[in-house]
Amino acid sequence: MSATSLGRGASPSFALPLARHRGLLVALAVFVVLLTVTDLVSGGRVSYFQVSFLSSGGATLAIAAIGETLVVISGGFDLSVGAVISLVNVVLATSMRDNPESMMAWSMAGVGIGIVAGLFNAFFIAVMRLQSIVVTLATMFIVQGITLLAMDKPGGAIPPTLSTLIVGDAVPGFVPMPIVILAAFIVLWLYIKSTRFGTAIYAVGSDAEASRSTGIHVSWIQFGVYVLAGACYGLAGVFVSAQTGAGDPLIGNPMLLQVFTAIVVGGTQLGGGRGGPAGSIVGAYVLMMVVNILLVLNVSAYYSTLAEGVILFLAVLSGSLGREAPLARHVREIIARLRAWNRGMLPRQLGGANRRLAFVGKSAEAAAPVHPPFWARHRESLRYALPAYICFLVVILATQYVYDSALFSWQYYESLIVLSSFLAILALGQGAVILTGGLDLSLPWSIALCGVLLAGMVKGSDAALAYALPLVLLAGCVIGLVNGLGVVFLGLSPIVATLATNGILQALALLYSNGTPDGFASPSLRWFMTGHILGTTPVVPFVAAFVVVAAFTLSRTPFGRRIYGIGNGERVAALSGITVGRTLVLVYVLSGFCAALVGSLLTGFSGQASLGMGDEYLLPSIAVVVVGGTLITGGRGDYLGMLGGVLLLTALQTLLAGTTLPYATRAIIFGLVILGAVVALREKN
Repeated sequence: MSATSLGRGASPSFALPLARHRGLLVALAVFVVLLTVTDLVSGGRVSYFQVSFLSSGGATLAIAAIGETLVVISGGFDLSVGAVISLVNVVLATSMRDNPESMMAWSMAGVGIGIVAGLFNAFFIAVMRLQSIVVTLATMFIVQGITLLAMDKPGGAIPPTLSTLIVGDAVPGFVPMPIVILAAFIVLWLYIKSTRFGTAIYAVGSDAEASRSTGIHVSWIQFGVYVLAGACYGLAGVFVSAQTGAGDPLIGNPMLLQVFTAIVVGGTQLGGGRGGPAGSIVGAYVLMMVVNILLVLNVSAYYSTLAEGVILFLAVLSGSLGREAPLARHVREIIARLRAWNRGMLPRQLGGANRRLAFVGKSAEAAAPVHPPFWARHRESLRYALPAYICFLVVILATQYVYDSALFSWQYYESLIVLSSFLAILALGQGAVILTGGLDLSLPWSIALCGVLLAGMVKGSDAALAYALPLVLLAGCVIGLVNGLGVVFLGLSPIVATLATNGILQALALLYSNGTPDGFASPSLRWFMTGHILGTTPVVPFVAAFVVVAAFTLSRTPFGRRIYGIGNGERVAALSGITVGRTLVLVYVLSGFCAALVGSLLTGFSGQASLGMGDEYLLPSIAVVVVGGTLITGGRGDYLGMLGGVLLLTALQTLLAGTTLPYATRAIIFGLVILGAVVALREKN
């Protein structure tokens, strides 16, 4: 055999492993480049101290990313990672003592807390078969509430000995302990990957139904994955406690974006079935080195979340350059359409298609029977929406019993409508996204940034409001456009696209306001939200008109029908003639517009804007949609049901606000309410 033929025959054997591990290899290459840049900007060769500092600084993120990677490979998402880390940190800071027995016991307890959180997620996802997104989102808020109950502000202390043990040196002056621990994780994963359980994780992530048909116990695989992931989050909480030496109930909040960024940079496919923890570890250190380089260059810390969001987009974009990637497919479709247009084919084809659709529509109308009664036509919608209104009535009766001033008080209903206005508007945008099977996690900082922009431009001037408000609403549409283009043309998961956007918006808000928003609402906007005309607040008739328009938009317009069509299956919708990509982009634009409108109204309601003004609306915006009977996976629900969820949760919040229950308890209650609603209204197979 000649050398040439041998080379040709051997090439595929090398090409296949390289293609399989392309993400890891790219991450390693980026890591080497960043290490070289660090060497240059630091003004000297990288020392052991720098290596030790870097290894300990990225260990928490790397361990958390390992757990999330297992979930992602299996085809799921876990949004509770940061909340679990915060809870472990708080528990250790308030309980651990400076002796070996206490440190060992409470470190194991920290891992145990993560396992309990994983068991909670696993039960609802694997046993109850609920969608991982909504379960872990509810878990995130429940755990955050528990954390705030345990510690509402930074405090406590971690024994310095713990830091020496797990983030110090394994071999003094040569090998840092975090590297040894991460190496042990890689060895353990290689063993798991070689077992039937490891193989099944990839199989389930690639196609759960096909795996089930081949005899794989999908539920048990998912159960094991979430428990292992919870253990990793617990250990990450132990690590961050050793690093910081104190407790902070919010320490894990920024880690959600970082974890997903590390996973994507490491080459793990967000749809499931491909990737591995080794790449996520490298991705975590890539992200950590970028942040360190910014610090060395004396760049403002406000740019860190901006860098994380941009890196996430770029990492996904790098994966969208293949021939079968969504971006490449869209480019080919556009080129094909342009060529057809130049040949004069597209107009005739579209005309023929439109004529066929028109003929089908006329035939259907001719064959359609007489409209059945209202109850028969809306039986399914009423079935899922009525529970929210019934529970709303129960809450009103409870409020009447407790305060003796609700049932027959117009003042109570007026204040209820004013307080409901924000969620009623968000329900349209978030509800439309959920009906298509997506989720918009960029709402918190979309609201905050738009509010800060409006207050900064208006500065109490009614004249400035005339141009500032349209500009802010346009900014919201642009935010939605970015989300929509990321989902449609880059093929990003809606969670990842909107989460990255949320991080970027946070950085932009901090940079614009320099950490301290200025300006305040104009008198007319303030009057619109809190004044009175003819005995009622001006926003009340506005909300009534908005409800009518929103209900009509989702139920009576072609745009609304396309939303439901996509929610019932994108492939079927495309074959039915629905322009899926364009409709999805418009759905996210609508959500961005609603967020901007809420940010503007909140500014008028409070008189000024604050950086965290949108944080408390993320879970409620999802909860009202789900409680109103909308299927979290899309395709089922209507706006009037969502409105019932808005009224129920607002009335419940009003009832609880009059008690001595802290915000943390209310967050727990909201999380349990959304879980209960999803369980009660889930599709039963």
